[in-house]
Amino acid sequence: MWCVIAHYHELALKGRNRSILVGQLVQHIKTATADLGVLGVDSLPGRIRLRFSQNTPLEELWQRLKIRMSSVFGIANFSLALSSPINPDGDLEAFKIAIGEAIQLQEFESFRVTTKRGDKRFPKPSMEVSREVGGYIKQLTGKRVDLTNPDLTIYLELLFQSGFASFARLPGPGGLTVGMSGKTVCLLSGGIDSPVAAYRMMKRGCQQIFVHFHSHPFVSRASQEKAEDLATILTKYQHHSLLYLIPFGDIQRLIVLTVPPAFRIVIYRRFMIRIAEHIARQHRAWALITGDSLGQVASQVPDNLTVIEEAANLPLLRPLIAMDKIEITAQAESIGTYETSIIPDQDCCTLFTPAHPIIRPNIGTVHKMEAGLDVKELVRQGLEGAKKLEFTFP
Repeated sequence: MWCVIAHYHELALKGRNRSILVGQLVQHIKTATADLGVLGVDSLPGRIRLRFSQNTPLEELWQRLKIRMSSVFGIANFSLALSSPINPDGDLEAFKIAIGEAIQLQEFESFRVTTKRGDKRFPKPSMEVSREVGGYIKQLTGKRVDLTNPDLTIYLELLFQSGFASFARLPGPGGLTVGMSGKTVCLLSGGIDSPVAAYRMMKRGCQQIFVHFHSHPFVSRASQEKAEDLATILTKYQHHSLLYLIPFGDIQRLIVLTVPPAFRIVIYRRFMIRIAEHIARQHRAWALITGDSLGQVASQVPDNLTVIEEAANLPLLRPLIAMDKIEITAQAESIGTYETSIIPDQDCCTLFTPAHPIIRPNIGTVHKMEAGLDVKELVRQGLEGAKKLEFTFP
């Protein structure tokens, strides 16, 4: 009987909370594969098993499962595995016969067997099992054993009364199960950086709530459409997302009337932080997330980052701060957001943008400029005009 075996890494280190966190991972796998005909997802010692109907075309199902499993945070690796009952007394004959039948479909000239006992009650040590099964396969196929550079590695996993054999292990995304680190609010600009920042925080177990600021009707809806597309792509990693679309054009117009051009970008960003923080508190999120990369643009030089962060009361996290554009772009391509992010649009930061933004603002001067604005009213205005969208996957 065929199944899928998934392994986790970081969750195994969580001590007393491990069973709860593994349960969350099981639920995420169930959600990710809900439309694929998976019959059950079971937590076994040190691993998770996906069961499915043996009448399902195996190759087609495996291709679809590979895509879904590679997007579930918490999975270190996974494989298509042959499952067979084994005798607790150590008799491996039925297991060897099942492996021998399955291996006829593999093309190889050399092989090795690596064994791990998931249940130490099984009486034979791992090395002995590897030698026994390896000898059987060598006799059956005539292929040679190569422990250094084999064409095929046969992975055996033994529990007390069941064994699993697989011929390849695929990497999962690793990290922590989404949700185990709480909620955070990500300012989703529509560019390359912020979706990558969201992804990296999801990988550390944070459920993302997205907030996008737009200047419609002063500019087209292109940035909103991009934000919706990006939220759709990112939802495959966390299965449920909220996106808030915040009208920011009128707020910018009022800022322009009061604030000198050089300071406008900093003031815009401070208002975005305040509005996003209100949304964060509504959802009991513990931090704000931005796609800032140190020195990439004027608003991301040290002094500006400091002044912008001063507007926040919640922690403001910048997971890309030490990454360069090449690194960020590579990750955007790998997670599937790059092609959407580079679609041309007019986001709110391009509206009323000064030619020469300040790079060393004084916080006292910024406070004086904001004293000429009704900060609470502008924040309320942004929140009042917000549109909330919901996304689910699959």
